[in-house]
Amino acid sequence: MPGIRSARLLVTCVIMFLLAGCNPFSDARPMMDEYVERVGRVLDTEPELSRVPPADQMPRRRNRVLPMPELELGMLDFLSLYGCELQYVVGEKNSVMGKVMQPLNRLRYEVRFIRTAGECLETEDNEKLQDVLQEAIASKRESLPIAIWNATWGVEEVEALFTLAKNEYPVAAKDPLSDLARDARQLNSSVAALLEQNLEVDLGFWGEVHQRWQAEYRAGQLINSARLVTTRLGDATRLIRQRLDSRPLCFNGKPNNQSDIVQSMFFSIYIEKIQPYLADVRRARTDLIEPLSGLAAMQTDVMPEHFQEWYQSALTLEGDKSVWAALDRAVESHTKGWQALLEQCGLRPGA
Repeated sequence: MPGIRSARLLVTCVIMFLLAGCNPFSDARPMMDEYVERVGRVLDTEPELSRVPPADQMPRRRNRVLPMPELELGMLDFLSLYGCELQYVVGEKNSVMGKVMQPLNRLRYEVRFIRTAGECLETEDNEKLQDVLQEAIASKRESLPIAIWNATWGVEEVEALFTLAKNEYPVAAKDPLSDLARDARQLNSSVAALLEQNLEVDLGFWGEVHQRWQAEYRAGQLINSARLVTTRLGDATRLIRQRLDSRPLCFNGKPNNQSDIVQSMFFSIYIEKIQPYLADVRRARTDLIEPLSGLAAMQTDVMPEHFQEWYQSALTLEGDKSVWAALDRAVESHTKGWQALLEQCGLRPGA
């Protein structure tokens, strides 16, 4: 009966599809909610899902971009007429396109200006011209950190990387952030060199980094996950503490039927589902958040005030405001709760 076999196959496929779609462990939020529910169920306590506090949004671009100091108009006009390659550099800046430079192009201009002015200075004998060139170079070197800041944290693309509109970091993510992590490390090395006034740095790859930031949103997802996991682990820890403060799970350290159920849930859900996700988030934090934190930390001298509070929350790994420090505290507290509970039955992990 080909028709019957086809119908059975169709029904089987539909059932499998529905089961896969209802799997609470396929996404971070339903997985963490389900975990709290199951902890409450096996401990005979009423689970309560707390409100996950929203993460802080990255400051708007107008509050991130720093005003770029300009050379005095008279000096700029003078240099634009000066018979050296510098006149072409200044001329490009004075063009229509030059007046609306994007931050990365403005950084490239600043670096090129300093380099070219230095080359012109080496061949110039006129003392007046030497003084003007030296003054221009000193001014550009002093404002270089501002151009660097605007070309990293002032670009539009970084907003996409840190958007909070793309939910949480995926469960069993298939892309381990290798490209973004490599970009962050390479960018950090480049910025560190520029801040040391090393102008031989290759800025060619920066545009590709910005393009990847525009296409990815992993940093924002990781921040969302940190908030979610911290809150739900806190919910589950409170359930464990409630049970510890009421009646023991086991008497005289002897396991019983309920402790077997609790231990089974501990291994099948917490160890096999929750902990691998925690490991993924931590690994991604190490690969992406930490180098981005370093990128901001090395630029604190010019960091805008509006950015500092967000930096303390989203990027730093320590401190009362840090979402990452809060996550570490939640994991530690939750681990201790499980250890205390299972120890009542002589089932403490690692014992």
